[in-house]
Amino acid sequence: MKEPATDLTVDELAARAGVTVRTIRFYSTRGLLPPPEIGPRRVGRYGPDHLSRLALIEELQHQGLTLSAIERYLAQLPPDLSAQDLAIHRALVASWVPDKAEDMTRDQLERRAGRELTEEDLDRLAAMSVLVRTEDPQVFRVDPGLLHLGTRLLDVPIALESILAARTVVIEHTRSAARELSRLFKDEVWGPYREGGPDAEEMARMKSLSAHMQPMVVQALVTAFQRSMKQELREWFGESAAHEGNPGSEGSGTDGG
Repeated sequence: MKEPATDLTVDELAARAGVTVRTIRFYSTRGLLPPPEIGPRRVGRYGPDHLSRLALIEELQHQGLTLSAIERYLAQLPPDLSAQDLAIHRALVASWVPDKAEDMTRDQLERRAGRELTEEDLDRLAAMSVLVRTEDPQVFRVDPGLLHLGTRLLDVPIALESILAARTVVIEHTRSAARELSRLFKDEVWGPYREGGPDAEEMARMKSLSAHMQPMVVQALVTAFQRSMKQELREWFGESAAHEGNPGSEGSGTDGG
């Protein structure tokens, strides 16, 4: 289901995304961003889809992709992807780069968030690992990749305790999955080579193999999680509600894959 527009001007979109207006206009001329809706006085209005797509473009650039490569990447995506779908793509892309955080003052953080932030908001963002407080109460270590999602979650009526509990569940289960998958790799792949006493060249090949497996494992985990969530929603809301939220998901062969 498409999310309603947030009615951002190009200046507000630039502030939220942490880029310049010139950059947005350049991406638009290259066809990387869809055109805005034209409002009163012919002022362009942008929504969450633009913001998520812009974040994905910036992440792909950080990965070293050229504009032509980014164009090809975006051209392969379905045209009706929601802001949530684009956020998943960005999260997968960002997972291959080292963790990075930026120091932001409270004013900078609020400009990027597009709203004033109360102390309760800051506590919720910290609970979601979007930011970490520093010794200076007006400076925060912020994960830019999580900021957009965390800001949207501020409006979801869920208690801070529930956010902390959900974070604990995610951490525990992902660590458990990583532990079991690592054990399988060591026992089934690494073990036989180690017992045979591989030479330096073989050791390097095995390390390269383990590194290349990471994208496949993360993709598999995301796909499995999406399918599990759809199944839970079907059981929770019933088949009719599931169809309304995911048109064509049943029998289409694209159930989370």
